[in-house]
Amino acid sequence: MAYFPRIIEPHLTRYLQAFPVVAITGPRQSGKSTLLQHMFKDYTYITFDDPKNIEYFETDPDGFMQAYADHVIFDEVQHVPDLFHYLKIAVDKERKNYGKFILTGSSQLLLLEKISESLAGRIGLLTLLPLQYAEIPVGLSSESIYKGAYPELVARQYRDSELWYPAYFDTYINKDVRSLSNIGNLRDFRRFISLAAANVSQTLDLSSYAKELGISVPTVKRWISLLEASYIIFLLPPYYKNFGKRIIKSPKLYFYDTGLVSYLTGIKTWDQYDKGPMAGSLFENYLIAEILKKELHNKTDAELFYLRTSDKAEIDLIVDKKQTRDFIEIKKSATFTPRMLHTLEKFMTDKDQGYLLYNGDAIPYHQNIRVIHYTTYLRE
Repeated sequence: MAYFPRIIEPHLTRYLQAFPVVAITGPRQSGKSTLLQHMFKDYTYITFDDPKNIEYFETDPDGFMQAYADHVIFDEVQHVPDLFHYLKIAVDKERKNYGKFILTGSSQLLLLEKISESLAGRIGLLTLLPLQYAEIPVGLSSESIYKGAYPELVARQYRDSELWYPAYFDTYINKDVRSLSNIGNLRDFRRFISLAAANVSQTLDLSSYAKELGISVPTVKRWISLLEASYIIFLLPPYYKNFGKRIIKSPKLYFYDTGLVSYLTGIKTWDQYDKGPMAGSLFENYLIAEILKKELHNKTDAELFYLRTSDKAEIDLIVDKKQTRDFIEIKKSATFTPRMLHTLEKFMTDKDQGYLLYNGDAIPYHQNIRVIHYTTYLRE
């Protein structure tokens, strides 16, 4: 399979020079193993997707750690939670042996829990999501809006994507979900994910989900947490600073990969996306996920929010970079009208930078508000 150079590569190299252990989390098939095997051919690669490796560790942990003592990639470590105790012992014997172990996992919940217990101060954490805009070949970037950005699909130019996503989804249900939690009724859980896909870019209404599916609100909360932990969805929190009690408090729901949204909602062609009822919300999901990838892969430590007031004024995205803030309005349209910027102008200060990201040409507007094609922001 073709290898796509990743933005995260220099940050990974720097982390391996600073920490004994580096962990990369992210969804299945986001390219974690491919990246590591491409960059570090001198490391021994051990995957815990292979039951034989799990059995070896569980029956003889001391012998296992002697066999794999240095410069080892341990893949999908969520399957062997007891490994973290032995990693701590090995690291503490050689605290300044940086880059000793590299871990990967597709469950951030379990990894962060075990890291806080055993490896705090000894480990550097990185996140690798599916390919971001700058990593995708130019000829495929438009298709990625509704077909997603998993490396294997992009390498195949989306051939047989209608077969790939059902297999991916079944693997996710059967491996990751069942290893993390007893989800109860599997049919209801599948319906729940499909309902979430149909409501991307909307505020999260737990009661509405519970009523429509005939389940309890605590069950909805637990399933939301499960989808977050396994990198299927992320929640965009509201921005409170300086805007008082008028702010709507519920988060908005997005999928990390829009191709999975299309699969779950039956979108198979460009026309079904472009002219369908979900066009605007899918495009918003795509752009916010892309901006999240951009910030995470570049290790900027920026935080993402949205803003909505009780009188329905809304800003799609605020990228809080600590010293500066980007206020972003997203429109699928290729036609600009000044009223698209009214909310930005209402809430921005002179220190903020505003953007309208849309499908039209760049237009001179105002000193601290830029009207640009969405790809310009993703490339910068």
